[in-house]
Amino acid sequence: MTSAAGTDPVAVIHAAQGMERYLLDWLVNDAYPRWAAAGVEMGTGGFVECLDQDGTAITKPRRARVQTRQVYAFAQASELGWQGPAVAIATRGLRYFVDKYRRSDGLYRTLVAVDGTALDDSALLYDQAFALLGMAAVHKLTRSSGEWEQQADALLYVLNRDLKRPNGGFDSALDNRVPLLSNPHMHLFEACLEWRDLSVNPQWRVLADELGALALARFIDSATGVLHERFDETWNPLTGIMGRIVEPGHQFEWAWLLLRWGAEVSEARHAALRLIEIGERAGVCDGVAIDGLLDDFTIQIASARLWPQTERLKAAALAAAVTGHSQHWMRATAAAKALRQYLATQTAGVWRDTLGADGTFLSGPAPAGNLYHIVAAILALTRALRQVRVAESIAQ
Repeated sequence: MTSAAGTDPVAVIHAAQGMERYLLDWLVNDAYPRWAAAGVEMGTGGFVECLDQDGTAITKPRRARVQTRQVYAFAQASELGWQGPAVAIATRGLRYFVDKYRRSDGLYRTLVAVDGTALDDSALLYDQAFALLGMAAVHKLTRSSGEWEQQADALLYVLNRDLKRPNGGFDSALDNRVPLLSNPHMHLFEACLEWRDLSVNPQWRVLADELGALALARFIDSATGVLHERFDETWNPLTGIMGRIVEPGHQFEWAWLLLRWGAEVSEARHAALRLIEIGERAGVCDGVAIDGLLDDFTIQIASARLWPQTERLKAAALAAAVTGHSQHWMRATAAAKALRQYLATQTAGVWRDTLGADGTFLSGPAPAGNLYHIVAAILALTRALRQVRVAESIAQ
């Protein structure tokens, strides 16, 4: 391991392991039991949108992305040590999603009522990406049947037929196609990387490579290293303020994905590590990753939601595993400590969503969709530390 000046590599790893123990204890003993009991509708297997700070479910219409994010979160539970009915919850939740959200054209609508009635039939690229991710997660648990691989292949076919653009990438939605957005491509990239490792279908690797190349060529500014969010039809950033927005959380999230995709490819590795450096230098203030910058690195939104903390942790943990640099382990520990603030609630297993610019948390419920971010971050940290343990055992 390469150590930063003045740091003890062993102490750095021990600090990261201490945060890993805290996060796993919270997840396994508090969060999974809480959301399994209060966040899953007993009759249908569908997932609620949010829990109040006292742990009770709030009745709200249900977004597609929340259903599939919760499927993903519970599908990882066994690997992370939860002994509850994770497979049943994830599988039943995915069946509920397909039943209530699938449109006649094979795409998935964005919103339904609590009783399952369609409220918004829009087909967004973002929601299709998470449908593919949820299917990958359940396929990994129950791959013997092949059911979810067939469902994913069918959705990929429809995506290519209805939303694929001739100049690369995908339209943002079936009806409102522009502006073009990097964010849903990020989650489609994530889903493709999962399927690349699970399926013999070569289309997943091909699309993952296309999306990685699109990110390097269009999403990331080669001069500044920043990741842009909104584009015109020729994949140029929008003019005006909307084209200048930079989200530190997405800087970290794309870095994590690019390292997963091509850690051994110099261009991808360089871009990923540069994204992390920008996020750390400009996007972390008073110990937390803030919500928004402009492309000149001035702060646009000084509040700090929970999810950018998790993306910072994911990127730092994987960068540490890939490079061996102590600096990234230190950043992973710092990100985990920042995340811990959001999890320190009076009711075990819920979280606070937004830290205001004044350093106090805003009141409000715990959004269910954050569990996906939290679980993925803890998983990234545990897998990175697992590599360290394996390397240590081999060296002994």
